[in-house]
Amino acid sequence: MSFLKRIHSAVATLVLLVSIPTAAQTVNTYSFSPVNQHGINLTAAYWNPIINYVSEKSGVRLTLKIGRTSADTTSYVLANEVEFAFTNHLFSPERQQLGWKVFGRRKTPAIHGQIVVPAESAITDIAQLAGQAVAFPGPEALVAYKMPYAHLLSRNIDIQVVFGGNMDGALGQLFSGKVKAVGGNSQLIEGYTRREKKGVRILWRSESVHDLALMASPSVPTKDAQAVADAFIGMAKDPQGMEIIQRASKLIELPVDAYFIASNGSEYGAYINFYKNAPAQLR
Repeated sequence: MSFLKRIHSAVATLVLLVSIPTAAQTVNTYSFSPVNQHGINLTAAYWNPIINYVSEKSGVRLTLKIGRTSADTTSYVLANEVEFAFTNHLFSPERQQLGWKVFGRRKTPAIHGQIVVPAESAITDIAQLAGQAVAFPGPEALVAYKMPYAHLLSRNIDIQVVFGGNMDGALGQLFSGKVKAVGGNSQLIEGYTRREKKGVRILWRSESVHDLALMASPSVPTKDAQAVADAFIGMAKDPQGMEIIQRASKLIELPVDAYFIASNGSEYGAYINFYKNAPAQLR
């Protein structure tokens, strides 16, 4: 073969290689934003092994995207900067119009909004919180802020609202004496008190509701959304998946069988109903 023909052959081969996408190039990548229920490091330690597994099994790459606070993380969702979420911040009438769809939830016991004080506190009734500083995770927290604060407003109990950024931050302020009480999510309060060996007195709790929802943006192609849903839900049937669930759950004091199950969103009627009667400032 002449030198010129060898050059033409090499160029043709190079063009062929460039024109054929590699497997890595064809994998779609999406951002996944779970609400900050804990500090950033603990949130990442829980979710990263899970989404790495889901990425491997689904063939759809997920990357974790969380902000400094739960409100920051929700702002990414509202700004269409992420495609998958673990949240209960999208059930207001306005946000339902965004078209996000529930495809799963975590299988855990029912949760409640609560108002708690340290076990040794002299406060035994929420009426005693009038004029006092009360901490909440953040303004977006439905179970941990909006439900408890709506109850306080219904009782005409005027408090000083303090935001801790996440549930751990709010509880840290409680046990450091910076606030007198905390509004929170029962699941997260129980997990924190077990990890930190603290005791609380429950002054009020809401009706029971389901844990947060796994949701997909309408911008995600159906094929990719289904593959991600199947991978999350399939973890419970795979020994490797369950091992990851068990290790992650221990980090945040969840039951070790807190795996993911399918949902069509019908379990979240209590969240939707809350907004029908909620004070205007909490809608």
